[in-house]
Amino acid sequence: MPSVLRAALATFALALVLPGSALAATSAGQPFPTNLDTTADATQITGLRVDLPKPDCTTRVSDCQDIAVLDTLDGFDIQPRISIPFSGPIDLSTVTSSNIFLVGPGDHVVGINQAEWEPATNTLHFESNDELAQDSTYLLVVTRGVHDASGAPLDATTFRHDLNFGQTKDPAAKAYRKALLDALPMAMAGGASPSDIADLSLFTTQSITAISQKIRAQLRPTPVSFTLGLNGERTVFPVSSLAAIQLHRQNGTSTFANSFVFAAASPLASLLAGVGTIAYGSYPSPDYETSAEVIPAVGTKTGIPAVQSVNNLEFSLWLPAGTPPAGGWPTAIFGHGFTDSKDGAPLAVAGTFARNGIATIAINVVGHGGGALGTYTAFSTTGAPVTLPSGGRGFDQDGNGTIDSTEGVNAIGAQSLIGNRDGLRQTTIDLMQLVKDLKAGIDVNGDGVPDLSTSRIYYAGQSFGGIYGVQLLGLEPDIRAGVPNVPGGPIIEIARLSPSFRPLVGISLITRTPSLYNNPAPDPFFTNFNEDMPLRNLPIVTDTVPGASAIQTVIENTAWAQQAANPVAYAPFITAPVIIQFARGDETVPNPTATAILRSGHLASRATLFRNDLAVAANPAVSHNPHTFLTNVSGAGAVYAFEAQQQMATFFTSDGATTIDPDGAGVFFETPTSILPEDLDYLP
Repeated sequence: MPSVLRAALATFALALVLPGSALAATSAGQPFPTNLDTTADATQITGLRVDLPKPDCTTRVSDCQDIAVLDTLDGFDIQPRISIPFSGPIDLSTVTSSNIFLVGPGDHVVGINQAEWEPATNTLHFESNDELAQDSTYLLVVTRGVHDASGAPLDATTFRHDLNFGQTKDPAAKAYRKALLDALPMAMAGGASPSDIADLSLFTTQSITAISQKIRAQLRPTPVSFTLGLNGERTVFPVSSLAAIQLHRQNGTSTFANSFVFAAASPLASLLAGVGTIAYGSYPSPDYETSAEVIPAVGTKTGIPAVQSVNNLEFSLWLPAGTPPAGGWPTAIFGHGFTDSKDGAPLAVAGTFARNGIATIAINVVGHGGGALGTYTAFSTTGAPVTLPSGGRGFDQDGNGTIDSTEGVNAIGAQSLIGNRDGLRQTTIDLMQLVKDLKAGIDVNGDGVPDLSTSRIYYAGQSFGGIYGVQLLGLEPDIRAGVPNVPGGPIIEIARLSPSFRPLVGISLITRTPSLYNNPAPDPFFTNFNEDMPLRNLPIVTDTVPGASAIQTVIENTAWAQQAANPVAYAPFITAPVIIQFARGDETVPNPTATAILRSGHLASRATLFRNDLAVAANPAVSHNPHTFLTNVSGAGAVYAFEAQQQMATFFTSDGATTIDPDGAGVFFETPTSILPEDLDYLP
């Protein structure tokens, strides 16, 4: 050990053994998170696994179920809600990132944000200002720059008493004390001397990418079929010979609904101008989810993810008219949004892509597209109709006889904390499998030559498609460029802040045992619960709302449990050229969740912002919720939709080299944006 480090460690250790010379009346207790709440586990990359204390499981059933999920993880949240209990009130004006901070690998110092003071328990809660590195150990430092309510500095750290060598009989506590002592020199990176320290905690963050990377390494090319007709027919249709394609969507165990996804006589057929062929194909993809919609936990270091079954996934493919270039058509995988399907948003962009010489391919997300018994029927102007599976991936998960638009993407019951984490991960796995098959060569017309490029593979996706698209781009190096449109994360923050999804959070709170819904007034839409949580960069909130702290804990635990599918967590791993398109005042995926991705991935220079506030001011007929600005291809917003689509197409045709401003010198798009909004700015 270098002599300077030995001397520093000795100084810190001495300061923790000898009492401080002037002690204040207020001290800080053991913060959370802490590695005291873990157990050793050699199967994990971190060498540990979460081991949280459980409450009375006969009365707090939901809390115990949540802890069972969290205890499968190999570390704490990468953007944790940190809680510090104090023995009395503190001067909130002294709560700053200079006085409370984290130090991580390479002595990187991270400040705090979104702070709340809970006076009923004298507890300070806050989030780390930045997302932390995965599977890394961080030191939380609380300095005596934090003052008590009388203005006196806090007492010096008490952990010398709490974890005293020779007094504790707990081996785990002894090991934690040694690790904390070893980490003490890190405090100096934030400017804290031994006498400055009021409290400390050491915790390790969870792995994010490990399991999905293991799964990607298991994938191999699979055979692709275009013979999906129920009578063995090929399902490749020149647009010139098509009259219509009807969807017979399964929306219940024995009910269906009909609609047209293409009709030559419809005015909307012009959207597909430039498309020469519509094809339907399938490929087998390994399914790592159980019937409970959960990917079973395995050790992130030595565990081997197991295939639970194999799905035969149907895809829709729109090929440009004309002769493909040498090597085949460049191909954009397009990911649809929540409640949507491959018959929605992909259709809205396929024509623009085709007119730029790009093929578009899409699958349904887990739990989307209706039930598996749904069909298409292609009506030809020259031959007999052809009926084929439509590729629905929903099922009647709750047993009520219907199949809702997203039914089957979420884990439910005892593992409901997982939510759509593993549905998103499985969808990403399915798309990585599709990339493998594209690279192997896909022959659409049956002449033995690949019609789609084996190298020029791109990704675009809207909303939910942007969310799992960021995950895909962080994992899949064979995608050459990507444009996630209106993505955001974490999912629970989208739901909490969005008027569209907030009822889902309210329902989850009111159905817990015991209920955590804290609004006693009639509330038919389940939106009027009060979690009392500030947005970023705002003053500290003093939380006096009954029940708010318990809701905050559930929100944090949800984000923690779902980090393995959070796009914010994958943004730092994107290496391909990207554009992140988002819209000012998005009411479905609120701006703070989009800018979280930009901050995490250092992608601000790659952002394009649609200024819907300016568009509505110029034309009040433009939708006040701009979430679907990419696909609103009729009405007042159509011009912006096609401009945003063309930005995508130009980016892909240039192989990610050219980023145009969608409206050129106009004011309605900013490329790159000059602002990263942390507010909501919803239009009335």
